[in-house]
Amino acid sequence: MQLVGYDPARPPTDQPARPATLHVADDGHVRRVELTPGTELAYTLHDRHCAGHHDDTDHHACPNDDAPYCPQHTSTWACARCTGNCNLPLDTCTEEHAIYLAAFAPDTFKVGVTRSWRLQTRLQEQGADRAAHINTVPDGRIARQLEAEIAETLTDRVRTPTKVRSLATTVDDDAWNALLDEHQPLERHTYDYGLDVDTQPVAETLATGIVHGVKGRLLVLERNDTTYVTDLRDLVGHDVTPEPASRDVQSSLASF
Repeated sequence: MQLVGYDPARPPTDQPARPATLHVADDGHVRRVELTPGTELAYTLHDRHCAGHHDDTDHHACPNDDAPYCPQHTSTWACARCTGNCNLPLDTCTEEHAIYLAAFAPDTFKVGVTRSWRLQTRLQEQGADRAAHINTVPDGRIARQLEAEIAETLTDRVRTPTKVRSLATTVDDDAWNALLDEHQPLERHTYDYGLDVDTQPVAETLATGIVHGVKGRLLVLERNDTTYVTDLRDLVGHDVTPEPASRDVQSSLASF
């Protein structure tokens, strides 16, 4: 068995709602394990290698060492570092785009763009705590140009460790509102992922425990009276056996 992918939760506003899922391949077939609160995961992680390719039902394994994907199974998103100096290379580039600001507790703020119909999904895929839709434009090129202007003073990406540190804190309202005063938002949003954590979870790569919830791609689990946070991407590529992990992991003080 191998962990070969994941899907963040999808809100009902953009498309039919969908809980976060972990993709488990077994003998060429893929099943999706829903990561709803209360779900018990029991997988022991082993060696990690390329997750290969899979669709809704079938998995094509790859023995290459690179993880989570080898160059053969890695796709490059044309818009990843685009600043609007393009010729609209993708069909999706011509769709209406939204420009947004996102807040990650306590005071990390970023600018981003997405197709308008995916706005809510995109923000919750990233695990934003707050968001503001600040502009709507006809296509992706204009959106990237405006994003690049704002990114001269505001970051356009937030690293996973920053998001991990945000789990047990709240947004600095004064700093967030001061930023919004500069941009006159069209609409504002606040997100609650239902994690219910009072102290900072311990960062570990594991797939054993009771699911508290998922924030973006951060999976929060409880095991032996300690709350852990795992980046779902760090699980992809691991061979697994369907049994609880037995290795020792760091525990919080509350577990003693």
